[in-house]
Amino acid sequence: MEKVTGIGGFFFRAKDPKALGLWYQQHLGILTIPTSYEEHGWQQEAGSTAFAAFPETTKYFGDPNKSWMLNFRIRDLDKMVAQLQAAGIEVKIDPQSYPNGRFARLHDPEGNPIELWQPKVPDTKG
Repeated sequence: MEKVTGIGGFFFRAKDPKALGLWYQQHLGILTIPTSYEEHGWQQEAGSTAFAAFPETTKYFGDPNKSWMLNFRIRDLDKMVAQLQAAGIEVKIDPQSYPNGRFARLHDPEGNPIELWQPKVPDTKG
């Protein structure tokens, strides 16, 4: 069976697309869509991607009017949280460490939920 090789884009509506795109670029380092074929967009690092449908009644995303949530892999949760908080962005770190890593939550300026995930580094000793 032929399979997809990854996510090629994430497209969503915004009240102010230009400002929201700039926010993602300034605070999370995500480049918006290139304006020409000579430019390159945001390049992801290789890693696992969760793709999951949740029940309509889930409280996991927070606001019940939001139908999606972005989860971004990051290298250092504490550094990213400090960077965002220094920019005046409210971030809530989950105090629990899970077998697959650590998590934090925030919202973009339009209230869309974002989850930051620092995957657990496999123990190579031994």
